Amino acid sequence: MRRSSVAVLAAAMLPAALAVASLPTAQAAPRATEKVPVAKGTGGAVATVDPEATRVGLEVLRKGGNAVDAAVAAAATLGVTEPYSAGIGGGGFFVYYDAASGDVHTIDGRETAPAAMTETSFQDPVGTPIPFFDAVNSGLSVGVPGTPLTWQEALDRWGSVSLAEALRPATQVASRGFVVDQTFHDQTAANADRFRLFTPTAELFLPGDEPPRVGSIFRNLDLAHTYRLLSRQGVDVLYGGRLGREVVATVQEPPVADGVDVRSGLMELSDLRAYTAPLREPTESSYRGLDLYGMSVPSSGGIAVGETLNILEGYDMGSLDRTTALHAWFEASALAFADRNRYVGDVPDVPVDELLSQEFADERRCEIDLDEAAVKPVPPGTPDGDYAGCGTAVPAEAAVAAGGSTTHLSTADRWGNVVSYTLTIEQTGGSGIVVPDRGFLLNNELTDFNFVPTQGTERDPNLPGPGKRPRSSMSPTIVLDDGRPLLAVGSPGGATIITTVEQVLLNRIDFGMSLPDAVAAPRASQRNLANTNAEPAFIDLPEADGLAQLGHVFATTAEIGAVAAIEFLPDGRLLAAAEPVRRGGGSAGVVRPR
Repeated sequence: MRRSSVAVLAAAMLPAALAVASLPTAQAAPRATEKVPVAKGTGGAVATVDPEATRVGLEVLRKGGNAVDAAVAAAATLGVTEPYSAGIGGGGFFVYYDAASGDVHTIDGRETAPAAMTETSFQDPVGTPIPFFDAVNSGLSVGVPGTPLTWQEALDRWGSVSLAEALRPATQVASRGFVVDQTFHDQTAANADRFRLFTPTAELFLPGDEPPRVGSIFRNLDLAHTYRLLSRQGVDVLYGGRLGREVVATVQEPPVADGVDVRSGLMELSDLRAYTAPLREPTESSYRGLDLYGMSVPSSGGIAVGETLNILEGYDMGSLDRTTALHAWFEASALAFADRNRYVGDVPDVPVDELLSQEFADERRCEIDLDEAAVKPVPPGTPDGDYAGCGTAVPAEAAVAAGGSTTHLSTADRWGNVVSYTLTIEQTGGSGIVVPDRGFLLNNELTDFNFVPTQGTERDPNLPGPGKRPRSSMSPTIVLDDGRPLLAVGSPGGATIITTVEQVLLNRIDFGMSLPDAVAAPRASQRNLANTNAEPAFIDLPEADGLAQLGHVFATTAEIGAVAAIEFLPDGRLLAAAEPVRRGGGSAGVVRPR
């Protein structure tokens, strides 16, 4: 049994007080950090889903670090405390506002497919898609991780500390341990059966073959050693070095339990050596006089959020009755998802500018009937630059529902720099595969590709291919008002990320809610599917009956998204807001509460 497993097992089997007492006396005993969902003040702010990550980010800011330093340190801590949603085995998108220049930059840290992957890699010999969860729980689903290089690129370009310094607090949390909360326990329990498929995963996360108890101390010494390795040798140790060889061996021959058979992966060490985390041009759109910046291809987030709000620009959403306003949003979102599915992917010549043009949005708005919901899926439009009248839509194809888990954090510093960063390993628990003796899960990001063509006779932009990045819905967003930061917002939640970010922006900008209320409000998500996913509290709203009369059909979803956001207030203070309840509640903090 490995180092980390022994420590966790001891903590899980003893009463909580004894588990804490059993830690080495040289280390302070971990305590549960209080979750505070709202904070106001000055000097910088951090919002994440986890109190340890928020605490670490604030410590970095207090010691003179900037928003980028805080974001990397907090993200590394999430790799410890929220390992089923993020970590160095995954990827993400990093959006940064530079206060000195007023420019917004983005880093594409999306995972990539191995060079050996083809359009049919997720199909059986007769062309039928393989079962989804057979693909998830396998080496075949693992893309080349982008998170470590994203951290290095961000620190090299805009940070003020080294990667080793940024990793130090998270290394301490992994060594010292953290108090298991209900969310960590429940996520472990929900994944227990598939974690048991892989021996190192079961040893780490299922001590005594059970999820760690709430209140026990979870330590991950293997991950602490891995962070120290990255600190000493840099990210090259993954992208072609010793750690990379271990990842490749794990992908090609997943370490399964006796009697278990899963699909092998296609990754080679050359795929890791070839990986880059490039800067991309951010998406730009405007809404109610505000400028929105997000992530472009291979993410669909910035495009879909921008197009949806461009469509809604033609309505006075704040003056419409709430039922009509929500109906207009559902219809606009369905149209944007139709266009996303048809045109957006890691392929040449994605018509980003046309999809984000106000003229295209005006044409698409002609498809909306404010008195009746359209039958879903609606067809995509034609972003060809010729937008006379309402245009003619092309035939509809079946929409693709997408799930998955992710995490988001937002940071801001005393100089006005801002980070909105969404990172992921895809499913809750990723592929389910822990790299032996390394303490982190590998992603299953390649299942974000479409397994078979979905667009009829038209090109499907999201089929797998060599070196290709699967389309994402991650939507880290920064909103500027007259060139100055106003909001940073993002969320996990698969394809519902897009609608979650939209809804928070509508709540804040059009419906006049405070940011905390905009985050906490009941959510729904229309993604060009026959049913609109909605939380129970949304279905209980008085507007839900009116929406049903307009033709909307709701499918209940326990919760949608887990927002972490920051607002720059008119009086110079920062307002950090996280979820009060969803995903067990998030954590917001400021350097100097006021």
